[in-house]
Amino acid sequence: MTTNAIVSLTEMYAAVRLHTERLCDPLEAEDMVVSSMPDVSPTKWHLAHTSWFFETFVLAPRVAGYVSPNPKYSFLFNSYYVQAGERHCRAQRGLVTRPTVHEVLAYRHHVDEHMHALLQRDDDPRLAALVELGLHHEQQHQELMLTDIKHVFWMNPLRPAYGPPTGEPRPPGGKADWISVQEGIYTIGHDGCGFAFDNESPAHRVFVDDFRLGTRLVTNGEYVEFIEDGGYRRAELWLASGWALVRDEDRTAPQYWDRAPSGWTEFTLAGTQPLEPDAPLCHVSYFEADAFARWAGCRLPTEAEWEIAARLHPDIGQLTGARWQWTQSAYVAYPGYAPARGAVGEYNGKWMSDQWVLRGSSLATPPGHARLTYRNFFPSDTRWQFSGVRLASGSSTTPPSGSGPRT
Repeated sequence: MTTNAIVSLTEMYAAVRLHTERLCDPLEAEDMVVSSMPDVSPTKWHLAHTSWFFETFVLAPRVAGYVSPNPKYSFLFNSYYVQAGERHCRAQRGLVTRPTVHEVLAYRHHVDEHMHALLQRDDDPRLAALVELGLHHEQQHQELMLTDIKHVFWMNPLRPAYGPPTGEPRPPGGKADWISVQEGIYTIGHDGCGFAFDNESPAHRVFVDDFRLGTRLVTNGEYVEFIEDGGYRRAELWLASGWALVRDEDRTAPQYWDRAPSGWTEFTLAGTQPLEPDAPLCHVSYFEADAFARWAGCRLPTEAEWEIAARLHPDIGQLTGARWQWTQSAYVAYPGYAPARGAVGEYNGKWMSDQWVLRGSSLATPPGHARLTYRNFFPSDTRWQFSGVRLASGSSTTPPSGSGPRT
């Protein structure tokens, strides 16, 4: 590795680690220790886990005599890496009051000090690749910190705000439109140039029939029409498991929506706000996305269709940066995929069952982290993520009048 490469990786490491801590600036220590449901981890845990990653996979194997500030951190802050040792129960992370936030930040700085020293003296390309993986892993947790603290604040009766309103992308004005893609054989997946997670590879060919993809995301106003048309009461629109969930949990709207006397409201990172009809729909599950698509006379795109359209039409509005977009593709391995050896190989491959692929990125995704080949994935009922809907249809099927993307 050249000196410039060392500086670049060192600077990248410092920038990512600093951004993680800056996300905590609006928070009090009390905010950072709470877990509001099993899927939500305390902010403090995210700060520690991303340090544990570098300590476990980089420092411990490469720095002779490295000593952790507390040997029990390896148990507390491991997430799901079975080969890395025993782990604390995920659902109980919010019960751990010690180490304190102050002690966790000291842990981060301890790891950073040793990482900076290592990066200055070790030019092994394998080290650089592992550190880069760790930094992209930390960026994923930066997004999770925002999704998790939003749920924590939503569960608080005071409904506090994380920060002031920010300018979100909005669909272009006027009637929504479709782009058409002709049938054929296309290549999808990462081509090996630049960073990508292992589940994005290898690049491979797929055949698709003619299809159409919406030029923008489904809006809140369109979803209100679905609700008012009995969307949550019509079994014919729902997959069986989704219908059972709707009935069992009495779901009647996306997560964070409430119906006030003056109309719908939505809880945001800026607190409770009037629902903006033109804003992209957010916080819906795969079940809700699929039911809406059926109601609109359309369907969800496959991940291959999404990526092909994104490559052919990079000018499509809101491909990234607004909402993660559900696809109808199950999260499975690409042909020829093989996970990395060792514990880091547990990063993606072991989750390839009972999950669905989302494409794009969201308002919480760190700048520069999104790619057209990025494969996010979550179970069918998940909706605390910033997930939305882009519609698709076969080219031989014209969406019904009054259905699909519209003003």
